Amino acid sequence: MTTVFVVANQKGGIGKTTTATNLAGILSKKGKTLLIDADPQGNSTSTYEAKIQDVATLYDVIIDSERLPIDEAIQHTPNGDIVASDPLLAKAEKLLDGDVDGFYRLKDALEELEGYKYIVIDTAPSLNVILYNCLIAADKVIIPVTADSYALQGIQQLYDTIMSVRRRQNPGLSIAGLLLVKYSGRSKLDQSTRELIAREASDMGTKLFKTTIRECVKTKEAQEKKKLLIDYAPKCNTCLDYIDFTKELLK
Repeated sequence: MTTVFVVANQKGGIGKTTTATNLAGILSKKGKTLLIDADPQGNSTSTYEAKIQDVATLYDVIIDSERLPIDEAIQHTPNGDIVASDPLLAKAEKLLDGDVDGFYRLKDALEELEGYKYIVIDTAPSLNVILYNCLIAADKVIIPVTADSYALQGIQQLYDTIMSVRRRQNPGLSIAGLLLVKYSGRSKLDQSTRELIAREASDMGTKLFKTTIRECVKTKEAQEKKKLLIDYAPKCNTCLDYIDFTKELLK
């Protein structure tokens, strides 16, 4: 049985890619894991040092008219297995416009895939046809947030989208929870914002994860060296937090 996690937030710079790559890296120690980069910016693809030229990408799987089987787009890298993003994904809205089945292409592709215990999907900071594809194919959504005054900006719209998908296309979809990232907890503002986010999560019928993710310099070092934290600095605060988060997620 494969569990599909989507990491989503329509706000940019929120730590989606850091969360997706670290989660995938940690899960890969527990079972065969696939990372899917559904963001045209391709930050997860870059971290995994996956190719986008002269190879099959997510575009070929869900957009291209020939619709390649997804296993033909999987790249086996030192950091793990990944289906790479492609800048051409930015054209998805136009290319799939009016296609009734356009929302289900990733779900169809994943139903043909075997052998993976976990799939983690990194998404773009937008509510578009690619995100709908991801949500329809997913089991659980993880929403990273930061403890600032704009943390909840746009969360309601994402929540409404998730609930719409659950009502109409994917009744098994749930929000695993909101995850506080880049969090120090030192100031009263941090703590009061955390309480506000916890209330918002409760109103959404989900939770704020007890685990929070601290920042440390090793995260940027790992990104520059194209390494996963679990391999590069497994004892750093950020990695230890992501390990605890993964345990909480899988409970």
